[in-house]
Amino acid sequence: MNKRWSKEVKGLLQKKKRKDSNRFIVEGQKNIQELIKSNLEIEALFYTEKFKEVLPPSVLNKISVTDETTPVLLKQNGSLQTNDSGLAIAKIPSYPIPTANELPNFSLALDDVRDPGNLGTILRIADWYGISDIFLSKNCTDAFAPKVIASTMGAFTRIKCHVIDLSALLSGYKQAGIQLIGADMDGENIHKFTPNDKSIMVMGSESHGISQEIHNILSVKITIPRFGESESLNVAVATAIICDNIKRI
Repeated sequence: MNKRWSKEVKGLLQKKKRKDSNRFIVEGQKNIQELIKSNLEIEALFYTEKFKEVLPPSVLNKISVTDETTPVLLKQNGSLQTNDSGLAIAKIPSYPIPTANELPNFSLALDDVRDPGNLGTILRIADWYGISDIFLSKNCTDAFAPKVIASTMGAFTRIKCHVIDLSALLSGYKQAGIQLIGADMDGENIHKFTPNDKSIMVMGSESHGISQEIHNILSVKITIPRFGESESLNVAVATAIICDNIKRI
């Protein structure tokens, strides 16, 4: 990895550079292998001798910039301290916003989820439950930040993340007959809840929950019943529990 690419990689650790260049970095063997299997465009790949052994030669021939590097350089330039495999630079994908008719039966919307680890885990959960679309408010953390990508374990290649004016989009979907479900402590017991044929589950921020603006347009509120003394659940954990209950119906 020469000085030019070292500067590029370090720049992409910052949100502004990712946005301006429409690129992001992918680190570690698992995530890079998932990236290679996807349709996302890979601009550059830096790999160690160890990782080269499991890379098909055809893959390296398809990428414009490839270079063998060392775990030390990966550590110095990337965000992971335990990366002994590789680092890739890829183009940020853009997906059209689905119409109400195009929406799958169940989707997720995240209102101001700021923690990168939580967002990455939610993408991984969505991938597990076959959820293809996630709508993110503009105040959510960047879905292509290194910590988010690292937490997804490859799910970032399959989940369509749409960053939009969440209130306006959800209002339009509701007018088109889509049920908007909100996670709320005062909601209906999810164990007794059956969603409509098409619905969107809204999860709020880690500290404040769903914003009042979004609350005002919800169709229904649901909650996970509490049996102990804990005051709240982590938003990613709550998302997993809700998805499991919805999907088993």
